[in-house]
Parts: sequence; structure tokens; C-alpha cells
Amino acid sequence: MSKPGKQPDPEHRAFFGRRSGKRLHRGQKTLFDDLLPDLEIHLPEQGVIDPATLFAGHPDRLTIEIGYGGGEHLARKAVEQPKTGFIGCEVFTGGIGKLLKAIEADNLQNIRLFAEDAYDLLTRLQPNSLDEAYLLYPDPWPKTRHHKRRFISPTTLDALANVLKPGAPFHFATDIEDYANWTLAHILRHPDFFWPLTEPGAWHEPYPGWQPTRYEQKARKEGRLKSFYFTFLRR
Repeated sequence: MSKPGKQPDPEHRAFFGRRSGKRLHRGQKTLFDDLLPDLEIHLPEQGVIDPATLFAGHPDRLTIEIGYGGGEHLARKAVEQPKTGFIGCEVFTGGIGKLLKAIEADNLQNIRLFAEDAYDLLTRLQPNSLDEAYLLYPDPWPKTRHHKRRFISPTTLDALANVLKPGAPFHFATDIEDYANWTLAHILRHPDFFWPLTEPGAWHEPYPGWQPTRYEQKARKEGRLKSFYFTFLRR
């Protein structure tokens, strides 16, 4: 059952480590100062956010991408689906800067950005308000002592299930087999998600229309030749 204003779990740990790497160059700094304030989502002190109200007009659909990296997937989807409202969550300043550059270049009007922990936003969005979610190549936190920082957990799946509409797809991709197994185990135990039956090995086939991200291209060069592409559904 959906719960309005779902309270954050005090045991939740941020799934990201650092927020910045190299210093922003002048063009990125200008975009942070001039463009980001018009696109950034701020949480209200109380209550929930109806994500449809974040966009001019009324989008036909609402999609969230958690940890969009350099933003190439999110920007491409926004171009392909101009009537869909996209919410991008990313804390790394370099990735935010790259996406802002793409937004400016293509004059994208259907993207809004959240620059804090995505879990905090999920707990404040209106229940049953999102049509689709993506989590592509999240940090696998490979060391066992760091597994608690992986985004996929019972706590985050609870929050994600609360905001997705029944039947909404949740797309997950990774090139780390251990994280693929971890995610499947959590999904199969969660009462609000299920994994539709697929042909053996089909999870190595990219999504229709998929274009490799920079991270994926880097993984191939480093010898990680297979990825796992899962689509789960909200019950």
C-alpha cells in the first residue's frame, strides 16, 4: 500500500562517496550558476511533491534516472521523448556539468535535476506518480564492508515501489556479476516487484534502442565484456 510522505529510514546510508573530482571549468561553472537554479528540485520542509508540477504544461509520462553519470542516456531519452518529463538524480558535479551542457545545447525543456541523495527525493515524491525508473551502472561498492552503500537495498526498493505506478518498469544495468546477483536476490524477495520470465541469457541483451554509455565503453576496454540488462516491474 502506498504511503504519502514516506519517512526516510534512519538506517539508510548514502550510496555515493565523493561529490566532485576536477575543478569545474569556466563554462561548467557558468551553467551551474545560470542554468541549474532553473532546473534543480528542492525538497519542501513538509509534504510531498507532485512531479508533474515540476514541468511546464503536463507531461504525458514521468521517468526518473538515478545516478545518471555523464547524462548521455538521460539527454538522449529527453530528445527522443519530448512529452515525457525526466527527473535526473546525480551528486557528482562533473556529471551534472556534462548534462547541463547537453541541456543547453539541445534546449531541453523536459529535464529536472536533483543534486542530493536520490533516496531523499524518492521519499518525498507523490505515491504512484512515476511511469518508469532507470538505474544504470551504479557504483558496485565491491568490497564487502561497503555493500551497505549499494543503492539496491530493501529500504530503497520500498521507496521506489512507493512512487512507481503499478506495472511501471524499473530498468537496471551493471557489468558486475556480483551486483547483478545481489539485485536479483533483493528483487525476488521484495513483495512489490517481480521479474518477468525471459529466455536464458536474454539479460545480456541491451534494451531496444540502447546506445552504450561512456562507462560501458570504458568497461569493455578494461575487459568486462558482458553486461546485465534487467527490467523489473512494479506489481
